[in-house]
Amino acid sequence: MDSAPTFGLETFGDVTLGDDGRPLPHAQVIRNVVAEAELADEVGVDHFGIGEHHRSDFAVSSPELVLATIAGRTSRITLGSAVTVLSSDDPVRVFQRFSTLNATSNGRAEVILGRGSFTESFPLFGFPLSQYNTLFEERLALYAEILESDRTMLPVNWQGTTRAPLEGQRVFPSTETGHLTTWIGVGGSPQSVVRAADYGFPLMLAIIGGDPQRFLPFVQLYHRTLAQRGAAALPIGIHSHGCVAESDAEARKVLWPSWREMRDRIGSERGWPPTSEHEFEHEIESGSMYAGAPDTVARKIADSMLALGVQRFDMKYSAGPLSHDHMRRTIELYGREVIPRVRAHLEAARGKTATAAGVQVGG
Repeated sequence: MDSAPTFGLETFGDVTLGDDGRPLPHAQVIRNVVAEAELADEVGVDHFGIGEHHRSDFAVSSPELVLATIAGRTSRITLGSAVTVLSSDDPVRVFQRFSTLNATSNGRAEVILGRGSFTESFPLFGFPLSQYNTLFEERLALYAEILESDRTMLPVNWQGTTRAPLEGQRVFPSTETGHLTTWIGVGGSPQSVVRAADYGFPLMLAIIGGDPQRFLPFVQLYHRTLAQRGAAALPIGIHSHGCVAESDAEARKVLWPSWREMRDRIGSERGWPPTSEHEFEHEIESGSMYAGAPDTVARKIADSMLALGVQRFDMKYSAGPLSHDHMRRTIELYGREVIPRVRAHLEAARGKTATAAGVQVGG
């Protein structure tokens, strides 16, 4: 697949600290996210995504409402979820919310569907964790049927075990084009990769630790499954954490305390041992943390995209209590300096490949 690369920024609405060192109210964090998206649009970022969470350390539980506000204040950037927890939501309502966002944004809405790495939404909305897999599989099947109905303008007929069936019904509002861009977010399950290919959804790989190239088998599996189904190639993206500053040293200094707090808070819930500065440095040097000066970050992004053969890179620029001002600086440097450099690196690599192919053909 030969498509132009795209570059996004994502946030979960992490609760940040104010000038007094205290956590900001959720309302202020949400207003700051809107301002960050406006800046991303201004500096040339292609996509802005907001994740759904239902816990005190993340302020956004309804990404679509925040994205709708952003849609009215931006003009070109695409807007999506990162991710929508489909297992504890209703596919009909998910489609309706995003088709509405697609209308108000003039076609700029995207959805990333996933299981979610947190489970707070299950008890909150009354779903048993024992049905974790069944809920996602059935609701994804229904969502795919709704998309097909939107494309063909034919009614939906679906029956499962986790919600009432749909019999001869349409879901409104329809999209103007019969298409709502929908990705499947995958954190490392081969079954999820195959499922994305089976439904014909682009693949978004959440690579948040370790060498990004360890995900190459998933990329190959996705391509192989599409080919076996006789389907055309589809985009693949990667989502990873990052921070951009004027120098490598400044980025590490800014990011380390907030990254450590976020990592240890979540780790304590999941039984992980406390992190260390060595682990942090290793993730930057050899793992999936994109932190540093613009040229450092650009080279690493380009290397990962070339190694995996992906068309999109989304950076989660928020990190626990990392301040709004630091995040704005990352956004500005990412849009104005990192993205143009990554594009240049990718173009140069394509040129070298074309030259090498020409030499081989010419003998």
